Amino acid sequence: MSQPVFSVSGLEIAFRGRDDWSPVVHDVSFVIARGETLALVGESGSGKSVTSLAAMRLLDPENSRTRGKVLLEGRDLLTLSEAEMRGVRGNDIAMIFQEPMTSLNPSMKIGEQIAEVLVAHRGMAQSEAMAETQRLLERVRIPAARQRMGEYPHQSSGGMRQRFMIAMALACRPRLLIADEPTTALDVTIQAQILELIKVLQEEEDMAVLFITHDMGVVAEVADRTFVMYKGKAVEQGPTDTLFAAPRQPYTRALLSAVPRLGSMRGDTGPARFPLIAPETGQPVPARPVTSEVDPTAAPLLEVRGLTTRYQISGGMLGRGAGRVHAVEGIDFDIRPGETLSLVGESGCGKSSAGRSIIGLTPAQGGSVKLDGAELLGLSRRAIRPHRRKMQMIFQDPFASLDPRARIGGAIAEPMLTHGLVSRAEAPDRVADLLEKVGLKADMAKRFPNEFSGGQRQRLCIARALGMTPSLIVADEAVSALDVSIKAQVINLMLDLQEEMGLSYLFISHDMAVVERMSHRVAVMYLGEIVEIGPRAAIFENPQHPYTRRLLSAVPVPDPGRRGMRRGLDVRELKSPVRPMDYVPPRREWREVSPGHRVQVPGPEWSEEIAQQATGIPA
Repeated sequence: MSQPVFSVSGLEIAFRGRDDWSPVVHDVSFVIARGETLALVGESGSGKSVTSLAAMRLLDPENSRTRGKVLLEGRDLLTLSEAEMRGVRGNDIAMIFQEPMTSLNPSMKIGEQIAEVLVAHRGMAQSEAMAETQRLLERVRIPAARQRMGEYPHQSSGGMRQRFMIAMALACRPRLLIADEPTTALDVTIQAQILELIKVLQEEEDMAVLFITHDMGVVAEVADRTFVMYKGKAVEQGPTDTLFAAPRQPYTRALLSAVPRLGSMRGDTGPARFPLIAPETGQPVPARPVTSEVDPTAAPLLEVRGLTTRYQISGGMLGRGAGRVHAVEGIDFDIRPGETLSLVGESGCGKSSAGRSIIGLTPAQGGSVKLDGAELLGLSRRAIRPHRRKMQMIFQDPFASLDPRARIGGAIAEPMLTHGLVSRAEAPDRVADLLEKVGLKADMAKRFPNEFSGGQRQRLCIARALGMTPSLIVADEAVSALDVSIKAQVINLMLDLQEEMGLSYLFISHDMAVVERMSHRVAVMYLGEIVEIGPRAAIFENPQHPYTRRLLSAVPVPDPGRRGMRRGLDVRELKSPVRPMDYVPPRREWREVSPGHRVQVPGPEWSEEIAQQATGIPA
C-alpha cells in the first residue's frame, strides 16, 4: 500500500446520557491510501456514519466525546481548533450525504450554492467562481450545465441533485472524499450512474474515498478494501475480493448471505425465501421452500383495465391549467388469489400513483378497478368502505405511518375497531395474536413507535394491515429503506404470511434483485405506462423491452471481479410525464413473446438505445 492519506487509530466515541457517557464506537482503526476506496460496511446503528462525522469533527462537542487519532497526511484532526477545521472541511476533506435535498438550500439557485463554496474556500471573485461552477457541473456530466446553474434544487431529479453535491464536494479538489450512503435513496439506474461517476472522478483526481454503505453489491463494485462494523466494533477488514470469497466472521457471512443476487432464481418458477445466517453463531438458517402455488385458472382477485391517473398543474389562461402530469396512463393487469405481481420502474414512472389509485387514496380519471368482481372506481367514500377492508397498504416509511403519540396496541387496534371487526374487550387479544404472527412479542403493545427499530416498525405496519383480514396488500417500497439482513427477514415474513393466509400482493419496488425473489409475475412501468409484463422468469431471463434491459443491466452485482468494469457514463434522466392539456396519448402496439409475456412495441424514441444494447456499447 502507498503512503496513507487518511488514517484512524484507536477511535472511541461516546454520547452523553442522562447519568453517564454511552460508548457507541470502540477502538476502530483503519487507513486509506491515495487513489484507494475503503468501504465502511454495516447496518443501521453499527457506528459507520458516526465514525465519519467524528472524523470531520461534526459531532456536538457538548454531547459527544471522541478519543484516539484521526490523521490526514500525518496531521491529527482531533487536536485542531475549530477555525483550523473549517479550513480542512471542503478543502482537504469533502463529504457527500445520502439525501441531497437536506444538504442543498432550496431557496438558492444551484450555481450560486456551488459558487459560494469557491468564494469561501478558494478566494475566487464571483464571476470567476461562476465560470468554475459551470466547468465543475460539466465535469460531473450535467447536461446543459449553464442552464442548470440558474435552476433551483427541486427542479432536478434525485440523481441530478446528487451530481450537484458531488460537484460541490470536488470544488476544492479534496484529498479525501467521504461518501455516506450516497446511492441508497436512488433508483438502480441512477445509482449505477453515480457509482460510475465517483470511480471516474477518483481516477482523474487520484483521491482517497471512504465509501459508507450497507449494500454489499455496491461494495463489490467500488471498494478496493472493506471494513465491516457491528455494534460500534470492527468485525473484519481486508481486500474486498478476499473478504467476499472467504469471510472469516459470522456477521460478515450473515451480511453476504442476505444480499439478493440477480440471476440466483434462474430455473425456478415461483418466489423463494432468503437464506439467512444467525449472526451470533455464523450457522446457516435453512430457508424453507415456498410451497404455495397460484392457480392460473382461478378468477382474478384484482382486475385493472385502462387505469388512468393525471394531476393537473395550476396556471394557464383563465385558470384552465398549465398542463397535466400523466402519472398512470391506461394500464392493464390482473392479480390472482395468492399471487404476487411486482410493479417496477424508476421514481416518477407512476408505480406508486397506480398503487394509490387502486387502493382509493388517489382519485383516478378513468379505467376500471375490480376487486372480487366488484367495481371500485366511482364509488362514494361510504360505498367503498367495506371493500377497503379487503385491501390494505404498507408504505415505505413505517415511522410516518404510525402516530408517534399512540401506543402500538392502540395503533393496531384502531382500524379493526373502526370497521367493527372486534369489540374493545376483544382488541387486546387480537393485537397480541397479530404481534406474534409478525415475529414480535405480545407485551410490545405497550410501547411507542420510537422504541422500535426500522425493521420492527415495518413489522408493526404489516400487523396492522393483517388486522383487517385483507385479500390484497399493496406494498409500496415496503423494504427499500431497510438494511440488507432486515430486508431479507421482512420479505421472508411476507412470504410466510402469503403461504399461511393466501394473501395477494401488489409489490411496488425499484429493487430488481428483491423483486426477482418475491414475484410470481412482473410488470415494468415507464412514464406511466406498462411496457412489459409477464412471468418472473420470462422478464428476468428474456427481457424484451430496451427499458427492462436497462433496469436489469444497472443492478449492482456482489462480485468484486466486476470492480474494474466500466459501464460508460449515462447522463439521461427519466423524461418528464408532464404533458400539455390537449395531449392525446398515442395508441400502443403489443406483441406476445410467450404465454403471458407481453411487451409494448418500442417507438422510434428507443431506436438508439436498441442499437446500443445490440452492439454492447453503454447506452
